[in-house]
Amino acid sequence: MRKHRIRKCIPALAALLALASVLFASTGCNSHAQPPAAVAAETPAAAPAPAPAAPATDPRAFTTTGPIVADQQADIAAERAGRIAGINVQIGDRVKAGQLLASLDDRVLRSQYESQKAHIASAQAQVHEWESEEETAKSDLRRADLMRNEKIVSEETWEHAKYRVDETIAEVNRYHNEEAAAEADLTTANLQLEQSHIVAPFAGVVGRSSVRPSQEVKPGDVLFWITAEAPLRVLFTVPESAMAAFSKGKTLDLTTADFPGQHQAAHILRVSPVVDPASGSVQVIGAVDHPAAWLKPGMSMQIRLAP
Repeated sequence: MRKHRIRKCIPALAALLALASVLFASTGCNSHAQPPAAVAAETPAAAPAPAPAAPATDPRAFTTTGPIVADQQADIAAERAGRIAGINVQIGDRVKAGQLLASLDDRVLRSQYESQKAHIASAQAQVHEWESEEETAKSDLRRADLMRNEKIVSEETWEHAKYRVDETIAEVNRYHNEEAAAEADLTTANLQLEQSHIVAPFAGVVGRSSVRPSQEVKPGDVLFWITAEAPLRVLFTVPESAMAAFSKGKTLDLTTADFPGQHQAAHILRVSPVVDPASGSVQVIGAVDHPAAWLKPGMSMQIRLAP
């Protein structure tokens, strides 16, 4: 009987245990923290930090480089063929406009020049002599005309007087032509004599020399390179982004590592109106103000806007 009661209680006890398990599970779920997804949804996302502003570029801090050039530079070449007879200057010599740099042998040309002068003098003398003969012949012809009209002289005598006039006129013309030809030859000889003297076209300094004594030269052979010492220019380029600051008239500061601590003033003379599409830059020409003694054409300078 007791065993029978125990068997009847077992199913009831199992039901109670099952109910307790359900209650415990429900209470445990409510006590746990919310899932991470829910937490993330409730917490607002942090805003990204703003990017730092790019520092503004100061055009006065922009530095570039460029060469110093002279406003006048020229290769001095031989204008005629010949042999160098004398050299009057060397590299580094300062020269004036028209100063003799070198000379070609001109002895043959001088002989030709003097010969043409003598030829001209002889032709002029012949012209004067035949012009006198022409006046005499014309006077004789006028008398012959009168005598012919009066039947005093024969037709043959008159024709002889007429022929004499024609002859003198022809001789005068011939010697006039000889004189003109001799004067043309004299002009050519004089030009060649002038070309024998190689002179400086402007004041400057001898930068290069490629001539030696007794050298045979031909027309176009470069013998000297002359460069003026003033005015001086500085050539450089600036990027398109900085060209607004490098306007005409702005003051420039030039320096070079060859002379530390030395500063040379300049100002912008011209700015190219176009941008080079290949480099994105513009060309600028600066005028050097009162060049210092140490400044020389060809030097490379560092260039910036003056403070």
